[in-house]
Amino acid sequence: MTIRKERRQYILGVLIIVYSACLLYWMFIGFGRTRHANGPLVYNVIPFETIGIFIRSIHQASNVAWIINLFGNIGVFIPFGLILPILFKRLRSYWRLMVYFFLIVTVLELSQMLLRAGSCDIDDVILNVTGVCIGYGILRLLFKRYISYE
Repeated sequence: MTIRKERRQYILGVLIIVYSACLLYWMFIGFGRTRHANGPLVYNVIPFETIGIFIRSIHQASNVAWIINLFGNIGVFIPFGLILPILFKRLRSYWRLMVYFFLIVTVLELSQMLLRAGSCDIDDVILNVTGVCIGYGILRLLFKRYISYE
């Protein structure tokens, strides 16, 4: 590995670690989240239910709410699809990256619910994995050498 490539890998590694830490903060503490220690666990296991609610209420809900929930959940995961395949050869396979991220995001969503720092919503999983998929697609368009067809 050349010095230039090693430096790029190091910088991208530091960036993704810092970005991941920020994302974990946002998911569990940020945006004014408060723990709801009492009451039932909050979850949605019906695919596209929450997405449908936001789409149907586009004109009633504040624009910020549905933009953050729909596009924010996609946008914040795009960097993972862009950077992780560059850092890790095993994640250059589209299906491997998608399976790993589906599992990781599902664990994070379940953790939010169990720690009572939010809800577990299958639609968030769908949107987050869609973000990774978009990032991977951008990477594939820009840098075909990082992509594997395994």
